[in-house]
This record gives sequence, structure tokens and C-alpha cells, in this order.
Amino acid sequence: MIATATDGKNGNVSRKFIQKTANMKSEIKYIELKSGFSDDGPAWIGLVSFSKSGKTIYFDGKAFKSLNGTGISGNYYEIESGDEYWISGVKKNQKDRHTNGGGKIYVEKRILNEYLKIINLQNLNLRLYEIIEVDEEIPVSKTNELENQKIDNSEINDDKRFLKPNEMNDEELEYFINYYNESSINGRYLKGRKMSRNQMNELIAEKELREQKNFC
Repeated sequence: MIATATDGKNGNVSRKFIQKTANMKSEIKYIELKSGFSDDGPAWIGLVSFSKSGKTIYFDGKAFKSLNGTGISGNYYEIESGDEYWISGVKKNQKDRHTNGGGKIYVEKRILNEYLKIINLQNLNLRLYEIIEVDEEIPVSKTNELENQKIDNSEINDDKRFLKPNEMNDEELEYFINYYNESSINGRYLKGRKMSRNQMNELIAEKELREQKNFC
């Protein structure tokens, strides 16, 4: 099966594309969930928007911030869940996934024409891609609330979750045990929940080790 660019409905999508991006810098990007996956996580090609500072990226109703090189396998993290993602420009040769990765890539419907121009094709192979619609809301207010809530509730920087368990202080250890416990229960993807549970167990083991040392 193939999806083809036309001058009908998809032509209207192009006009919508211009209107939606008029007040905020936007680009077509490749987005792949890394937390809990081995280069085979859910992946999208879609229109992302940038905050005025350029430090926050918005896509599918979510907000992402750079990990500044501290990530395990991603270069951005989703502010609400803490999940790591890989976000990059799309490749003309369509080799966006890692060479060891696999799985269909979701293509946002409203940018189908633009993406086909980038890869210089007239149609899309639906054995490799699936065309979908995403949440087009740019959650600026929600993102600000989440960040303010984190400041109010804790002075611990979320970037410290990349420290080794034995490098965390007791307060950080307790904070991230609760952090991963919540993710292990409410995470969207099974693999991500399993990874959160494993990370939580590592932190609990470190906490128990410290308690044993204090008891002795």
C-alpha cells in the first residue's frame, strides 16, 4: 500500500501548515521514544514547534527539553513523564532509525506533502509508515505550570536522575525512588514501566545498603 500526495485535501493541509507555524518557529523532525526501548521504540515524523528561547520543543501535546549530553540514549526528555526521546532532523534517505532498530514510523498527516518533498518521493510506503493525526495543541501554559510545580515541590534537579545510585545523597535517593515508582505504575508503555521498576529497585538496593551500614 502507498500514500500519495495530491492537490486536493492535502493541498489544504499545506495552507494550514503555514498558518499554524506563523507565530512560532516550527520544523519537521524525527521523534523517537528511547526510554524502555532498544532502538525500536514508537517513532514519529511530525511538525515540532519551538519556544521563543528555543530551549523547549513541543510535539503531540507534549513538551521536551534538551538533556545537554546527560541522557542515557536520548537527547531530549519529556517534561511531564521524564522519558527520554531522540529528536533530530529527518533524513532524505529515510534512514532515520538506528541501523539496529525497526518498526513502523508514524507520519503526521498534516505534513505529508512536505515530508514527501524532503525525501523526493511521490508516495509513502505504508508497509514502513503509518499516517496519523496528532494533538496539535502547544501546551505552553501546562508546561509552565509543571515547571513551577517542580520548583515549588523540590529543589532537586531532574537531571540528577542520571547520577549513579551511590552518587546521590539521601534526599535525592528518596526523591527518585518515588519518581520511578510513579513511572513504573503510570508509564504509557510496558517496556518503559519495566525500566522504571528496574531503576527504582537499584535505588532501593542502595538505600538498604546505606541503612545496613548505619545500623552497623
